[in-house]
Amino acid sequence: MKKPELLAPAGTMEKLKCAVHYGADAVYMGGPDFGLRNMAGNFTLEEMAEALAFAHNHGVQCFLTINSYVNDRDLSRLEQYLEQLAPLPFDAYIISDPGVLRMVRRISPQREIHLSTQSNTINRESVLFWQEQGVTRVNLAREMTLEDIRATAAAVKIPCEVFVHGAMCVAYSGRCLLSSAMTGRSANQGECTQPCRWKYALVEERRPGEYQPIVEDSSGTFIYNSKDLCLLDYLPDLVRAGVGSLKIEGRMKGVHYLAGVLRVYRTALDRFCADPESYTADPAWMEELATISHRGYTTGFLLGDPRDVGQSYQAGYLRSHKLVGTVEAMRGPELAEVLVRNRFQTGDQLSLMGPAMKNADFMATNLQQLDQQGTLLPVDVVHPNMRILMPVPASTAAEDLIRLPAPMQEFDS
Repeated sequence: MKKPELLAPAGTMEKLKCAVHYGADAVYMGGPDFGLRNMAGNFTLEEMAEALAFAHNHGVQCFLTINSYVNDRDLSRLEQYLEQLAPLPFDAYIISDPGVLRMVRRISPQREIHLSTQSNTINRESVLFWQEQGVTRVNLAREMTLEDIRATAAAVKIPCEVFVHGAMCVAYSGRCLLSSAMTGRSANQGECTQPCRWKYALVEERRPGEYQPIVEDSSGTFIYNSKDLCLLDYLPDLVRAGVGSLKIEGRMKGVHYLAGVLRVYRTALDRFCADPESYTADPAWMEELATISHRGYTTGFLLGDPRDVGQSYQAGYLRSHKLVGTVEAMRGPELAEVLVRNRFQTGDQLSLMGPAMKNADFMATNLQQLDQQGTLLPVDVVHPNMRILMPVPASTAAEDLIRLPAPMQEFDS
């Protein structure tokens, strides 16, 4: 039984550093074009070089998404882009379009190719086909069951990658046409406007202007929305099935989401692989996943028909903790320089969040604002983008996060 890779999103340099700090084995990122998250904080060519150096220095692989479907008129621009990328030491490109694969083979023949879930690979014959084309990894469609995954992994020679956590598209494997039809912006070319997340109402033709909400329950309207995928409880089954990479969705999510999900799956994966026979899931792991942005959890199609994971559905996203600070550096054993992300004040009960499920509760005291000249000014209330010095628990390290616990709340995104 081989230990699979844990693959995390890296939408920005900050998120890349967060992914490395919280235990990712590899990250995937996007460039300025030809990915499916053009509205995420993607990397310029100059930033890619910095990101690759940082990740590789920490033993983390980097994969670049070039997984949009390219129109004929954009091929010359894609060719120029691939030639600019050629000198950069990416560990693999993630592609969907066979034409992109062909062009990559011509320009960067040494580059490993991973097939995106956008290619809708739902059976082992499809994986064998892509294997024959020189693809070195396939991200299996989310519609595959555990039985399908097990049979496919056993029948092919290349690693199979499976999404284990994050948002899901209402369309088949993400091949959605709603955005194109309703806004003219193609989801398959990285410009999805997420109409599945909009609120809808009915209008009767003889009563224009009278809008009747479409309500499934008292939580709101969500006829197109999918719950978020969570396969934490089935991680041992996926490892035993021979899955080569466990992938977390979320290049457009924040560092709080990324850190919270990564540290749970990192801890669970390490614990299971260290001692499969005595492994049991810690209930605290699901409690942690409930603290971060989510829409309720489901097992997706892994077990056949989708099943809920212990929570009711909500129209908006849920979270019980708010990110208020990022530890930039330690100035002493128990003194941290913190970049403030959200307002908090002296006396607030805070929670430190670190890798390997490191947690520590403490009170905000002795807050000092650090200005550009290095002058310290005592303050009682701090606001976003302020840099401060503050006492923290002794276990704190740079890149750890500081949260403010709060009652479970619903928000739009």
